[in-house]
This record gives sequence, structure tokens and C-alpha cells, in this order.
Amino acid sequence: MTMWRRLTLAFVLALPLPGWAQGVPIRDLVVDDQAVPTRLVGYGLVTGLSGTGDLAFSGRNAQHTVQSVANLLRRFDIIVPAELLRTRNVAAVLVTAEVSPYLRPGGRFDVQVASVGDARSLRGGVLWMTPLVAEAGGKALGTAQGELLIEDADYVRRRVGYSGASGRIAAGGIVETDLPRPAFAQSSRLLLKQPDIGVAARIAALVDSVVGKETAKVDDPGSITLTLGDSGGGQAAQLARIRDLKIEAGRVARIIIDQRTGTVVAGGDLALGPGMVSVAGLSLSIGGAAPADSAPPAAGQVRVPSGATVQQLAAALHAVKTPPQQVAMVFEALRSVGALNADIVAR
Repeated sequence: MTMWRRLTLAFVLALPLPGWAQGVPIRDLVVDDQAVPTRLVGYGLVTGLSGTGDLAFSGRNAQHTVQSVANLLRRFDIIVPAELLRTRNVAAVLVTAEVSPYLRPGGRFDVQVASVGDARSLRGGVLWMTPLVAEAGGKALGTAQGELLIEDADYVRRRVGYSGASGRIAAGGIVETDLPRPAFAQSSRLLLKQPDIGVAARIAALVDSVVGKETAKVDDPGSITLTLGDSGGGQAAQLARIRDLKIEAGRVARIIIDQRTGTVVAGGDLALGPGMVSVAGLSLSIGGAAPADSAPPAAGQVRVPSGATVQQLAAALHAVKTPPQQVAMVFEALRSVGALNADIVAR
């Protein structure tokens, strides 16, 4: 799939849906009180690689990977001297994940995997069962294993500086023991994912109109305290009912740019104001009078009218084959000078 098709698909997905005007459930705007995710980490091995493992360009193996393989074999009563091992098809990796504190033993979660050695690619690899801990030297709270999912090979090959040395495993982690869990019954606050005093006030007003006056009180732009009674099936039932209520919440003006794949996603009502950016051989101008002869811009020059959309700008940058990293720099520069009022998230 070409970058142009990917950008087009991203913007189509970012368009507002007809059902947006019907309101957004409060549960999609808040997080559970005190429900801080548990972050897990582990060190493991990815096997089954096709000659892209931890074999340095000099021809010498990564010593930490060799020793890890030797230790693994020793657990199965197989003794192989480390100096005889070749790890061309094995890579040492760091495994990370975020787990809800309410997930019980047996629950599954996604994990991220990244090479810590000199592996060129993890494509086609399988993560060996890896213990996951909350802190170094701590008790294993979960394990992870499974086949890695890597981005499309033909597409990422064109991305400068990205060789597929990281990936993810969907539902590859499993909780092995009880996690530290907050007391849900004592939860009496709604915490906004994105603090906004207007949204908080609308939520409080809606809760008061449905449940009863003085049920909700705005503490600050990110917190609403609930005063729940014992009627209506108990506090848990009332909280569930409140979370299902829908409010009109304006979309946040935000642009997300993936610097590895070039994907650009925009949300909210965005329009460009007059401005000019010059970076790494690229000259962008927004607004101003066009040349009288309407001649096409020279190489490396991009012109878009004032009031143009983010989609139009992204298409114009793509037309001159602007690298993803420079796309992110252009949007950041426009935001800095006030030509674009939006949050920029470059990842």
C-alpha cells in the first residue's frame, strides 16, 4: 500500500461519524478512580529468525544473547559451551506492557517487544515464554509469549532508520497472580482522561439532572466528585448508570504523526492560518498571493491557501515526497507560530 493510500485511509477514518452528534458515553471520557495501570517489564529471547538475530556486522555474537541461550538450554539439562553457540536466528529483547489492576489471573493483555542487541529484524520470530515483573528483582506477575506482529515489510523497508527491530504480540501476555488492586466500591470520583473544565461542568450538570441535585461536584478540570446514596441498586449500579450517560463533548483538535510509517491522523475542526516554514530543503508557504502565471512551484516548494485543511497540507507535502520526520517538523513549526491551533503528537 502506497503512502498516499495510507494517508487517504487515515483521513477518512478521522472524519466525524454521523453518530457523533448523538453524544459520547461518559465512560469513554473518564478513567476509574485510583485504577492506575500496572507496568510490567521482562527480558526474553525471540527465536525462529531468518539470519537477522544478534549477530553483529563484525561477525561476533552479542555476548548477553549467547549467555541467555546457554542458560535457557541448561534449564532443560542441555549443556552447550557458550563459545560454540551462534545466535544468528535468536535475538535478546525487552518486553513491556500495561495491565489494568482489575485484571484477574488468566486475563490476557497486549505486549510490546523491542530488540536490545544488534538484531536487524524480528520478523518471523516467536517470543520465548518471558516472566514479567513490576520492578527488577520482583516477583513475576505475568508471562508473555507468542508470534510477533511486525509492520508490512515492503512499506517499512522504505522508512529511513526503521528495520523492524520492534513489534507487538496481541493478547500475548497473561496474568499469573493477583495484581495490587484498588477498592472499587470506594470509588466516588470521575477522572477525565483529558482535563477540560467545560466537559467536567457538562458531565456534572447531566448527572445532577438524571440522578438528583448535588450528586456531582466539579473539583477541578480533571475531577468530579460523586455523592451516591444506597438506593437504586447500590453505588456500583449507580456508577454504571452514570458512566452510560451521553454528553455532547467537542472533539479535541489533535494531530498524530507516526514518524516511522508517515501516517497522519487529524481530529477536531482544524484550519491553517498564514505562515511560512523552511526546513531541510523544503519551503512551505500558506496564504499570500499566487504567482500571476500560475506556474507550478519549483522543486522543494509547497504552496497552500490560507484556511486549507490538514488533509490538503499533508497531500501537498506527500506530492513532493517529504520524509515523515520532516512532516512532523513542519506541523510542529506551524503550531509554534500560531498558524495551526492543535496538539501535535509525533511518535
